[in-house]
Amino acid sequence: MYRGLTVGVAIPALDEEASIGFVVGDLRALRHDDDSPVVDDLVVCDNGSRDSTGARAAEAGARVVREARKGYGSACLAAIAELRHTDVVLFTDADHAFHAPQTSRLLDGIADGADLVIGSRALGRLDPGAMSATQVFGNRLATALIRWLWGHRVTDLGPYRAIRTQTLSDLDMRDATFGWTVEMQVKAIQQGLQVVEVPVDTRARIGKSKISGTVRGVLGAGFGILSMIAKLRWQQRNHAPQLYGRRV
Repeated sequence: MYRGLTVGVAIPALDEEASIGFVVGDLRALRHDDDSPVVDDLVVCDNGSRDSTGARAAEAGARVVREARKGYGSACLAAIAELRHTDVVLFTDADHAFHAPQTSRLLDGIADGADLVIGSRALGRLDPGAMSATQVFGNRLATALIRWLWGHRVTDLGPYRAIRTQTLSDLDMRDATFGWTVEMQVKAIQQGLQVVEVPVDTRARIGKSKISGTVRGVLGAGFGILSMIAKLRWQQRNHAPQLYGRRV
């Protein structure tokens, strides 16, 4: 069991005033058997929202940091920088698509020895409307490329994930946009870390997605993910001594 691990939560958010209060409230309500909170720190990064996302997050009990530079990775990096030191960092989206109680599956994976635990939507129950056809296709393409290039079974690039804090620091995350999730997974695989997947259920999000809900978002996400895979593969071929033989 994960009892004894301190947990920090990082939530990137952009125009999610309708959902962010539920996300923060659900996570802060999680309790151990002794009624102590599962989450020790929770930071929402308001990534330039034009609505009251920041205010709703603060009202629900989150600490809020604002990042003007747009991008999923930028928001994640800003939230991480604001977190107090914990053993584990949990990432989740602000749209209420994921079920907070299933955090236990991710943290149990860390407690069992994993360095990075991915909540796989492909292995869990996917409610109607939870993912668009383009999201499903893009996810399958990217995970197939990772299996082919690195020989590691991957079913999802899911944003619902937990990682050891020291591991996260050592991965030296850089991507500021849509390549963030795949950068984390592939770097962990390259460094021989223990990366596991656990099934998580996904419901239809509250509000319209900034990614799958627009052509620009779909194209941007696809380009960011595929270009990151290509970049990491190129770096591996040209700088192999820096990537292998190092265990966090």
